[in-house]
Amino acid sequence: MSKRPIGIFDSGVGGLTVFSEIRKRFPAEDLIYFGDTARVPYGPKSKSTIIDYSIQNTRFLNSYQVKLVIIACNTSSALAIDQLKEIFSVPIIGVLEPGAEQAVRNSKTGKIGIIGTEGTINSQAYPNEIKRLNPQAETFSISCPLFVPLVEEGWYNHPVALTIAKEYLSSLTAKNIDTLVLGCTHYPILKRVIQEAVGEQITLIDSAQAIADYLDRYLRIQCEAEKEKTPGKDYFYVSDNEEKFRTIASRILNLEISNLQRVKLAESWFV
Repeated sequence: MSKRPIGIFDSGVGGLTVFSEIRKRFPAEDLIYFGDTARVPYGPKSKSTIIDYSIQNTRFLNSYQVKLVIIACNTSSALAIDQLKEIFSVPIIGVLEPGAEQAVRNSKTGKIGIIGTEGTINSQAYPNEIKRLNPQAETFSISCPLFVPLVEEGWYNHPVALTIAKEYLSSLTAKNIDTLVLGCTHYPILKRVIQEAVGEQITLIDSAQAIADYLDRYLRIQCEAEKEKTPGKDYFYVSDNEEKFRTIASRILNLEISNLQRVKLAESWFV
């Protein structure tokens, strides 16, 4: 079990924030990342479509005999995780529960803001989980649909990103929140901009860090984390635009992406 790779999927490059945290924490693990770049963004799509995509992505990763699948996509975590757990025997971990848990633990006032894609926000998954953990918590949610395209275009340091962030987030800061959940794995790439927009007094909850903390506990309990000193191998797959992915991923991870392959949507694992 411990020798098998960890599978990670996302709609595009956002899940690389999760990949990066896991790679730092577990240097000896083999990691397989799939970015569904042909069909990004997931946020505006229907629940049934998100479930279909998530099943296909999991089937692809499972073909490599992964020991677990991490849904590095809040939209898929919110809308599809229950169906995936019913269909597949491989353990499946979403980013939503770890993020909600960390938000409740960090908030001192119980006033928690949540930003995410339309699909994640409309699902009410984060408020429901936060309320389950702390019934007295107050949650305030907004969707930020332009954030994912900004990241996918590599515009996360562009001045327009700060302008858009301020426009989106002013309604949340007016609620006197003390904690803000970055409810999309693309959003940590915009963390500097988001922090500037809301102010240093608000704690940002990075779902990538939260799931790495959760995975640390999970691996120790389930199969014991890899103890070998040999560095783990990285494998990257996308459904489209591999050169664009390579360019943005190299910036995000600060390394050259060499082991990258495009997978055609017509292949059998999408049937």
